Amino acid sequence: MQKASYKLGKTDRKAGRHIVFRLIKWLFYLAILAFIGLVGYAYLGPFFGADFAPPSSEIRQEIILDVE
Repeated sequence: MQKASYKLGKTDRKAGRHIVFRLIKWLFYLAILAFIGLVGYAYLGPFFGADFAPPSSEIRQEIILDVE
């Protein structure tokens, strides 16, 4: 059975902080790996058929200026 939060001792709080620190550390590592993966995909994607260029088409439109 768990103790109430106001009854936690110093050792229980330290254990909680340790778990939170480990979670933050792993989230940081995951973010770094995601960034490396994104950069790798940006550089290597065109070699595997990914096209990052926007679709281009020429658009011509007449403009009538009212000059007096």
